[in-house]
Amino acid sequence: MIRLILAAALAAPSVQAHPDVGKVPVQEGYGGAVATVDHDASKAAVAVLRRGGNAVDAAVAAGAVLGVTEPYSAGAAGGGFMVIYKRGKVHTIDGRETAPRAMTATSLEGIPFEEAVTSGLSAGVPGAVAQWDLALRRFGTLSLKQALKPAIEVAEKGFVVDQTFHNQTAANAARFKDIASTAKLYLPGGAPPPVGSVFRNPELAETYRQLAKHGPGWLYGGRLGAEIVATVKNPPVTPGATRNVRPGLMELSDLRAYRALMREPTRVDYKGLQVYGMAPPSSGGSTVGEALNILEALPKVGLHEYLEASRLAFADRNKYVGDVPGVPLEELLSDGFAKERSCLVGERAMPHPAPPGEPDGSYSGCPSPAGAAPEVTTEGPETTHLVVADRWGTVVAYNLTIESTGGNGIVVPGRGLLLNNELTDFTFGPAPGDPNLPGPGKRPRSSMAPTIVVKDGRPVLAVGTPGGSTIITTVLQILVNRYELGMSLPEALAAPRATQRNTAATQAEPEFLRLHRAELEARGHVFAENPEIGAATGLEFLGRGRIQAVAEPTRRGGGSALVVHPVP
Repeated sequence: MIRLILAAALAAPSVQAHPDVGKVPVQEGYGGAVATVDHDASKAAVAVLRRGGNAVDAAVAAGAVLGVTEPYSAGAAGGGFMVIYKRGKVHTIDGRETAPRAMTATSLEGIPFEEAVTSGLSAGVPGAVAQWDLALRRFGTLSLKQALKPAIEVAEKGFVVDQTFHNQTAANAARFKDIASTAKLYLPGGAPPPVGSVFRNPELAETYRQLAKHGPGWLYGGRLGAEIVATVKNPPVTPGATRNVRPGLMELSDLRAYRALMREPTRVDYKGLQVYGMAPPSSGGSTVGEALNILEALPKVGLHEYLEASRLAFADRNKYVGDVPGVPLEELLSDGFAKERSCLVGERAMPHPAPPGEPDGSYSGCPSPAGAAPEVTTEGPETTHLVVADRWGTVVAYNLTIESTGGNGIVVPGRGLLLNNELTDFTFGPAPGDPNLPGPGKRPRSSMAPTIVVKDGRPVLAVGTPGGSTIITTVLQILVNRYELGMSLPEALAAPRATQRNTAATQAEPEFLRLHRAELEARGHVFAENPEIGAATGLEFLGRGRIQAVAEPTRRGGGSALVVHPVP
């Protein structure tokens, strides 16, 4: 009955139904809140909350809008991971893309990375729509049809092109022009849409309409699925283009076989808090959790310790975590293993690379690490993240992605839908024993780390970010900033970042280098500049129903935080 009443109330939701307070990175208030990288997506989520929908309804609605306004980072042909707190329990939904059944451990071997990205071979079986449908059926109050309405409206009416969208289009222009359907959509007149213009995607609006009408089966075995497979197997290369765009291995049977999966979350206890995240095939929850455990085992925590804990956790992530049986998750997240690893953290940076440890259940002293450290897999820097909470206390942290900025660069003709290149998250090989080699039906390892922090059974914070493998370090650094260094959540998100992923040099933003380089180089750290790391979103629950929604103030053009009932 509740579902029917809410469906009627939301029969024609409009993102313009409530006065627009303008794009701001921080807002506080009551009745629910949202933070995304995009103002249209945040407005859509708040509109759902104001009409009686819950946080899961709003998260799906915002995710679908991001597929319109942030199409180079997310979309219905992508996937993601969702962490949900509801009524005292944390649930997670794995909507990660899968490899076709025809893919083997050597399918990507020897292919230059850039050639693999722009190809049908890199396209994984999409998981987003199955994830949206499962989330709504298990935890929502709306149908998929109702949740898609705001995205249909934005796609039809259009959105204003900002500098970020223009720059991302320009950065992809060379490969977009080599794909006829992509050039037609994203290079009108042969050039990126200018800043300030209105960009419309009526083909995507119609795709969402048909998906709303026919349901997920239209993708997973139906007409849209057949069109995706045809595009993957025969990419629409522009006549005369010389780019080598390889065909893919996907079949309609792969789409029919796809399932979004409920998984148990990861959990670590940290400073009296319970930190929940995503289990494999994401490495986000395990790596953030292990690093927090290492930090808690140390007598003091500062930026040096943050970098060293990240280094060690990444060494273990690369060795042990993937979509394979037998990931030693319990031991990786155990206090005993963390204590053993923490004894390697000294006053100076460790020699590169830090070898992995032995999460074998037998921990004593400070033993020699096990073997050589595997190489870090290349992982696209994009993705997007949103957080939503409703007035009933349900909270969602949701990472969604199509992998690299612009995915594989191939738009399904007539559908306005960019395909993903998630399969480039696999290790290309040869790499015997690597848990992240491709395989039939396998899900590539991810770094996405949507995170919910709970205290005394109630959520106190939710956070996440895009950024490829820097997702893990960004989430970790925000938590360190908030709970170790005493920053507020807005300060923790805005603070300059550095990312150490068991690499020879720590990448760091210019302001981080200005503030901390001399001190940390004196302790043996080596740095390389990275102009921008991540674009986080977060919520903090301040007590008595008050919520603080926080988005980036400047990174990726700045995000949008909105609250149902804001207070000055």
